[in-house]
Amino acid sequence: MTEMAIVILNWNTKEQLETFLPSIISFSQDESVEIIVADNGSKDGSAAFLRDNYPHLRTILFEKNYGFTGGYNKALAQVEAKYYVILNSDIEVTENWLLPLKKCLEEDGNAAACMPKVKSYHKREFFEYAGAAGGFIDKYGYPFCRGRIMDTVEKDVGQYDEQSDIFWTTGACMVIRADLFHQLGGFDDDFFAHMEEIDLCWRLKKLDYSIKYIPQSVVYHVGGGTLPNEHSFKLFLNYRNNLFLLYKNLPAKKLFPVLLVRILMDWLSAVIFLLNGKTKNFMAVLRSHNQFMGSLKRLKKKRKRNPSQSSDYPGQVFAGSIVYQYFLKKKTRFSELRRFL
Repeated sequence: MTEMAIVILNWNTKEQLETFLPSIISFSQDESVEIIVADNGSKDGSAAFLRDNYPHLRTILFEKNYGFTGGYNKALAQVEAKYYVILNSDIEVTENWLLPLKKCLEEDGNAAACMPKVKSYHKREFFEYAGAAGGFIDKYGYPFCRGRIMDTVEKDVGQYDEQSDIFWTTGACMVIRADLFHQLGGFDDDFFAHMEEIDLCWRLKKLDYSIKYIPQSVVYHVGGGTLPNEHSFKLFLNYRNNLFLLYKNLPAKKLFPVLLVRILMDWLSAVIFLLNGKTKNFMAVLRSHNQFMGSLKRLKKKRKRNPSQSSDYPGQVFAGSIVYQYFLKKKTRFSELRRFL
């Protein structure tokens, strides 16, 4: 069994493999590290590219696209390692990027998963949207990051250079204990893509494990390689999966009050989409709620199987509404938020 397995899930991103595999290989050379590319049924010649240019790399080929969740679950079922490094194909790593992440899990037995500092590949002085300096949620389930609240991304000037506990680690680059990944059943296949890492981290925290941000490790992320942020299908996944996330994991006494508020907020955003002529986005919200309602029976079973439902939120949850703070109070930086549980 290898110590660390870097597993890159690819779907029609041959150009990104061409760009970023060299740095991953160059800066991950260690006999205890294995690099694996799992391909989700790509049609862009990715498999042939890997076969012709990287015959020494292990590849796992699927016949179709199983999404982020299904692809990783199926791939990691075939990988034996102590730690899994889940890495997007559009990540540029840096020298010695793995060592601080591995050290964190080696020295802290209570840490289930960790992530590096994630900066923008195109605007290298800034954090990157998907992860930045560690993920959090507010009490209504809206995710945000240190270094990124809503659409405001901060410049990295060393303000988040201390190791810290976070609520969730980005799925773009996360290191997780393999035994815990499998103990919890991996990612939830029903999510397909988006917010599955938040769900997994929430379940880990229910078992009293911590999630860590390690700024001594730095990577650069392109982001939006599969679906742009305003794509209606991505909006559908985000709205639907956020409801999945809340229903599965909210403390019992908060389940219905929080869901009610969240659904009303979703409908408000849907009306705003419609008034702005964004009919596809409006329909995406409607479809997300329709699928959520149709999934309640299955979600109830998953909720019962989850680690014990505590009476309150775990740590690193913002006690207020990030939407209210951002849009009405004009607080756009993490340092301006104080009301953490």
